[in-house]
Amino acid sequence: MNRQPTPELPPHAPDLHHAHAQTPAQLFALLTSGEAGLSAGEAQRRRILWGENHLPTSAPTPAWLRWTRQLHNLFIYVLLTSALISAFIQHWVDAGVILAVVIINATIGFVQEGKAEAALRSILRLSKSQCLVLRGGKTFTLDSQLLVPGDVVLLQAGDRVPADMRLIYCKELRCDEAMLTGESQAADKFVAVIPVETTLAERANMAYMGTMVTAGTAHGLVTQTGNHTQIGMINQLVQQVSLPDTPLQRQLAQLARQLTAVILLATAATMAFGMFVRDYTLAAMFQGAIGIAVAAIPEGLPAIVTISLALGVERMARKHALVRRLPAVEVLGAVDVICSDKTGTLTANAMTARLLVTSNARYSISGEGYEPAGDIQHHHGRLPTDDELTQVTTACNIALSCNDANVTEEDGDWVIHGDPTEAALHVLALKHGLDAADHARARPRLDTLPFETEKRYMASLHQTPDGTREMAIKGAPDQLLRLCHQQWGPQGLEPINKAYWETELQHLASQGMRVLALANKPVTDTAPRLHHDQVAAGELVMVALVGISDPPRAEAIAAIAQCQQAGIRVLMITGDNPLTAAAIGRELGLKADRVVTGAELDQVPPQALPALAENVSIFARTSPANKLQLVQALQSRHHTLAMTGDGVNDAPALRQADIGVAMGLKGTDAARDAAAFVLTDDNFATIVGAVAEGRTIYDNIVKSIVFILPTSLAEASVILLAILFGWLLPITPAQILWVNMITAVTLTLALAFERPEANLMQRPPRPRQQGFLTSRLLYRVLLVGGIGAATIFMLFRWQLQHTDNIDLARCMAVNALVCFEAFYLLAARSLHDAIWHKRYWSGSAPALLSIALVAIMQLIFTYWPLSQQLFSLAPLAASDWLILMLATSPILLLVELEKALARRIQTHRNTEQAIAHVNL
Repeated sequence: MNRQPTPELPPHAPDLHHAHAQTPAQLFALLTSGEAGLSAGEAQRRRILWGENHLPTSAPTPAWLRWTRQLHNLFIYVLLTSALISAFIQHWVDAGVILAVVIINATIGFVQEGKAEAALRSILRLSKSQCLVLRGGKTFTLDSQLLVPGDVVLLQAGDRVPADMRLIYCKELRCDEAMLTGESQAADKFVAVIPVETTLAERANMAYMGTMVTAGTAHGLVTQTGNHTQIGMINQLVQQVSLPDTPLQRQLAQLARQLTAVILLATAATMAFGMFVRDYTLAAMFQGAIGIAVAAIPEGLPAIVTISLALGVERMARKHALVRRLPAVEVLGAVDVICSDKTGTLTANAMTARLLVTSNARYSISGEGYEPAGDIQHHHGRLPTDDELTQVTTACNIALSCNDANVTEEDGDWVIHGDPTEAALHVLALKHGLDAADHARARPRLDTLPFETEKRYMASLHQTPDGTREMAIKGAPDQLLRLCHQQWGPQGLEPINKAYWETELQHLASQGMRVLALANKPVTDTAPRLHHDQVAAGELVMVALVGISDPPRAEAIAAIAQCQQAGIRVLMITGDNPLTAAAIGRELGLKADRVVTGAELDQVPPQALPALAENVSIFARTSPANKLQLVQALQSRHHTLAMTGDGVNDAPALRQADIGVAMGLKGTDAARDAAAFVLTDDNFATIVGAVAEGRTIYDNIVKSIVFILPTSLAEASVILLAILFGWLLPITPAQILWVNMITAVTLTLALAFERPEANLMQRPPRPRQQGFLTSRLLYRVLLVGGIGAATIFMLFRWQLQHTDNIDLARCMAVNALVCFEAFYLLAARSLHDAIWHKRYWSGSAPALLSIALVAIMQLIFTYWPLSQQLFSLAPLAASDWLILMLATSPILLLVELEKALARRIQTHRNTEQAIAHVNL
């Protein structure tokens, strides 16, 4: 059983992690001498003992360290070794070009990482605030960082709780704890002792750092500060979680290891063969080995991957997804499980009246959040009749009258003022067409009985337009049903049918809704004040029940359906109660036949947890440690995981997941700091677009690899063959580096702009263990590399035999390599589609532009005197270019024939699978 970590307590400090199970008197005996608060001297002593009331933060990574980290790559190590050897044998041009390549790659990675890194200091910001503190019998406004255990803090509506505290007095206190517990409804608070085993979300006599007071007043005795608070424990979980390598990083590292091993083996064997069989000198073999290493290493690949990811970052930003860590961009393309928080992620994080029940009908209320846009329709889809409309209007009048909350539009957003549940009733009345200002003038409030936990209702007295007076009451349904003797029916007053109301109450509660009853009562007493006896005397009239909940986002429902179509499983992991989680899960289209709670998870043996996580889609009442457990359990089954969330309680799991996705608008800074992605529109549907973008980025990186490797293979093969047969090198290492860098920033870069492949979101996620090269793509690499080597060698030997000019022959070989790559690029733009399809050419501008740019660069390279001198070249004749075109263009046709054959084989396999499925 995993638990949250407990910080080490100061010496001789009392254990206050179970303060909810102790009486205020017991805690005062432990912490302070009385309710007058600590003395200034004692507070100072405790601050030295416990530390200040804030959480530790880590220093940002120095720029020099971020730059040097870019060199931590096997390809770079081999290149640096090649540069040192070149300098040792005084091949200064080769050494200089190699070092330039390394510096350019490192700088590109450094710049892009710097742009992506966000300096969010989340939990520290949560803890910085002012608070009212009672010390030495006097009230002070104090920086919350100076609080210590034993301080008495005064809370009121609108305050952010500055530390963990045991409530010693409260008056109608309610706290929004969604950011800590995931509970969508504000929690009612009281002072009474509760059992020690009570879960965090149900500790009603505690207030926790970072939560918000939405109503009422209270005095709290500080029990934990700084790193010892619940937020502090979560912060420790976050710090314990190391950022996992992304699938792309793992695959690039694997590719680097494999290529490096092959390169080292090939160069060692070649040197041995050259020295002992061909009698080459050591210096000559060093040059040949460097040539093979430089040719075989795809030194432009790190830069191309970085640029592809950076372009993805820009595209995602336009689609409301901000990327904080560059390597994470493509991870969403590999995701096969999304673990999502409920409140504020799958739901609107706004309490909304969703069902209205009168004495003879049930009505659905459309719209979500606090925007007063929506309709009240009969449950069967029709509008209310005139008689029914009267009942609905009466209910909405009570909802607006017996209410202290309101909503206003600020900068295009609807903002609540007051309790979220009351705001939901206020919006219900506005949706029915009532105007709050007109209503207040027509039905002025004369007196109010505020909501009290013991009474469980609120009542208000109003003057009606016809000159009479009326009481409006809202409260707990069971309490009001006990006091109601009549109900409003279609024709007016009628005897109450309590069995009907109790059945409807169970129906609403079974859907995880918070239910309020609305009632009224004519008042004949002319006294100006309202008193509880008037309510307790009975004779109330039951008008309606209202079901209130945080509704699922409409776009989230569609997004989950798209995820499922793309082979991605969606799990809901929430701190909310199980009934609410199950109801929302059903609406979202999740499997809701079983909901597992955090208490149940704590009893599951670690070895059984992965199987449970595979078979259950909804988890409720979970702690931060539970969420982290589930993420780790699924990762142990080799799933690539995305975790979405918005609360502090989500932060550890967001950091542990392969890709953490935080909400940018309503999410906490803690969640944004732990995540790799931040959704600026808080829209779960944005994740679907990000998944498609991630898959596109990965496809484009694969295209780049399938483009780069054959040319590297061709270059290395040419040098290897020359050494084996004792011939002159067709291309020098410096010429190879020129080609690789100029084509990497032009031809290969064009592939980063390619559009998504067809049926991108209809195919399943790629397996976690799958490398870049499938057997089919490996075959293409070998085919193209072999043809390229043969073509370059053939043209080099032909030119050398006809002119006996080594510089001219090498110029022919270099340009043959570039022309070969240009024709191959046209075929490599898609892994599967044919070049003659109209869709293939709709996004061809980057490829065609890159070919034009590389042609200009090659003309300069070939005919500029300084370039000729630096790279040992001689200018080509016009007829040489014609020969180059004729010799290199067939690669385009050959690759298209290979793709056509692959499509035909795949179609045949799909047909066989379909026939087998039908037979089953």
